[in-house]
Amino acid sequence: MLTPQFNELIELRHKAHSLGLVSKQRVQVPLSGLYASVFRGYGMDFEEVREYRHGDEIRNIDWRVTARMNKPYLKIYREERERSVVLCIDVGIHMQFGTRGTFKSIQAAHIAALLGWSANGHGDRVGGLLFGQGTSQFFRPARSQRYLGQLLRQLTCPPSTTISDETALEQALKILNRSTATGALLFIIADFNQTPIPILERALSQLHQRHEIVLISIDDPADSDLPAIGQVCFTAPDGTQAYVDTDNPQGRMAYRLAWETHRKAFKQIAKQLYMDLISISTQADAYQSLLKGLRQRAQQQRAHR
Repeated sequence: MLTPQFNELIELRHKAHSLGLVSKQRVQVPLSGLYASVFRGYGMDFEEVREYRHGDEIRNIDWRVTARMNKPYLKIYREERERSVVLCIDVGIHMQFGTRGTFKSIQAAHIAALLGWSANGHGDRVGGLLFGQGTSQFFRPARSQRYLGQLLRQLTCPPSTTISDETALEQALKILNRSTATGALLFIIADFNQTPIPILERALSQLHQRHEIVLISIDDPADSDLPAIGQVCFTAPDGTQAYVDTDNPQGRMAYRLAWETHRKAFKQIAKQLYMDLISISTQADAYQSLLKGLRQRAQQQRAHR
């Protein structure tokens, strides 16, 4: 099965809202709560100044008032009530791959569903962009659960056999840039191994100027470690074929080094553009992997306060 069942994606709504993890404070925090802690910030509208209380954010101290009153005062902002969240999901033929656990296409759909339900549960407008199978499909952000359901149902459609161009991601991000209002939260869920580094850098550099972006790489163990299974025929996006002897140790080492070089450069791009990069394997539990990635972001946020 190369695509998930629709009822699976609907059932993840309950998992996104009810299952929890043990936080630093040793209380149960659901995925939706962790989502809120790292992606729900403060709006830009100033509301009032009040005296500092224990536990308040130090970064919001109003130093001018503090100096005048000789005691700490805090700037209070109106809490952000909603935002546009767009799930940009790779549905190309290369996602119909998996050597352990599940297929990339199914793992990507599960991640999209968990994030979509978490965002919807907080009143955010959720939309999506499916790319990699010819013409990209854009779903304008909306608060309706029915609308989110339409997006998820599309992820269960039988995959096409169209081989996507290596610039498919770049073209999809251009669509996002002109179709999504500034300030949106974009989750790009894809097999980033398929896109050359220069294209990734160019596309992400343009997009990050207007939006907050989280990159979620769907990986399979065979992406980095080629199994020894004899002669294998590899087909490039342009149809070019090459036969590789996977029993050759030097060949497998070269394959590994090529993946490591690409991933190192990709991580460097994400770091330079201040984007989170979460890697999720086909053999890992989607929910737990997502929690781990969000927890790391929360820890980084606390470290920079």
